[in-house]
Amino acid sequence: MSMLPPDAHELTVGQLARRSGVAVTALHFYEQKGLISSRRTPGNQRRYPRHTLRRVGFIRVAQRVGIPLRMVAEALNSLPDGRTPTRQDWALLSARWRSELDTRIEQLQKLRDDLTDCIGCGCLSIDRCALRNPLDELSSEGSGPRRLLATADRERNSTR
Repeated sequence: MSMLPPDAHELTVGQLARRSGVAVTALHFYEQKGLISSRRTPGNQRRYPRHTLRRVGFIRVAQRVGIPLRMVAEALNSLPDGRTPTRQDWALLSARWRSELDTRIEQLQKLRDDLTDCIGCGCLSIDRCALRNPLDELSSEGSGPRRLLATADRERNSTR
């Protein structure tokens, strides 16, 4: 991997992509969504401040743990002057996301436990399937996989 010059204050999109491990198209997407920003040279090339590496790292870690980009953008926008998150910022922001992550973990555990029979049986025991919804009986409760979402919905409603 090519090293960045220690005195480089700005990075090209290619340098940022190589150093961050994020595709150029993803960096363009992040910029379009307001997660990162660049300036344009007279030749219309993007130049990113070096601290954008930390911002991209923050975005990648948040995505890795399942935080939607919408929430990542809200978090970054809450920082003064659009600065790059510090360790203290990460602690505060991750604490805000904790309940969201706990809910997701619970949903994934429920999914794992409910699907154990399905994974092994290939739906040969469909009459016992926890996901079965004959004649769309659960449509009155809302859209989506109602049995899988039921726990998350109950928790969300109880915290309001």
